[in-house]
Amino acid sequence: MSTIEMLNTKFGIAGVVQVVAGLGGLAAVRVETGEAQGLVYLHGGHVAEWRPKGQDEVLWVSQKSYWADGKPVRGGVPVCFPWFGPKADDKAAPGHGFVRLMPWTLEAVTQEDEGVTVVLSTKSDDQTRKQWPGEYVLRHRVTIGRELVMSLELTNTGREAMAYQEALHTYFTVADVKRVKLTGLEGVKYVDKMDGSKVKTQEGAVTITAETDRVYVGTTGTVTIEDPDKMRRIVVAKEGSTNTVVWNPWVAKSKAMADFGDEEWPGMICVETCNVGADAVKVAAGETVKMVQRVGVVRM
Repeated sequence: MSTIEMLNTKFGIAGVVQVVAGLGGLAAVRVETGEAQGLVYLHGGHVAEWRPKGQDEVLWVSQKSYWADGKPVRGGVPVCFPWFGPKADDKAAPGHGFVRLMPWTLEAVTQEDEGVTVVLSTKSDDQTRKQWPGEYVLRHRVTIGRELVMSLELTNTGREAMAYQEALHTYFTVADVKRVKLTGLEGVKYVDKMDGSKVKTQEGAVTITAETDRVYVGTTGTVTIEDPDKMRRIVVAKEGSTNTVVWNPWVAKSKAMADFGDEEWPGMICVETCNVGADAVKVAAGETVKMVQRVGVVRM
């Protein structure tokens, strides 16, 4: 049997869960219940689809995305670890870390009242140590149901404390980003990467009128994406995170990215649950810490 067939024999649940060959032939776990549909790739531990019953797809994926070993997926929910953005001491290192480029191990699939939970893991090895010295096991627990719940759990398996950055770099589908507003960040300070990393304070709801790249700091609250044209609110709650990143590439940057369609930018916005920069997570030897993102959809 092929690897995908063996995984399906071990983890499949008749009529609910199937391990399939996804785009690019990459192994993925497809979930279909009465409450929701979803797709989770072993490549990068990557959630690529989530559609609760009665709703359009919630996650956005570029039509130009790569689907290949060693390449990041543009869209869905990339897992960023152990650094965010460019690596401070090595500009040639992969942006947002290396785990989103790697095959993860499928550990478990369970069906419960709240939905189907898919557990994937990756851990330190000789290849990761060449890029970063940490000793770890990283698990991504993904529950597909009325809510999409993602829990990123890090266990320090080494003998020394370590620090790392992390993000669930979530891309959301919207009808027209120019008409969307984000609530829940009012009064929060942010680093404006489009204006020399100046620190500013959010006044009122967030609206997108140009290329936007902001790191909101000291914020643990829920953010709501209000999309009047789709007549829905996407509610993004979190635990274990003190930063929220808001990103849209707008016109010029979209054209500069080979894996992002030139005209796709109005249909997406990133609202990222993360711990980055000065808010990197510090974890003692033997300790386990987690960061959780909960996504729900409400009709307007």
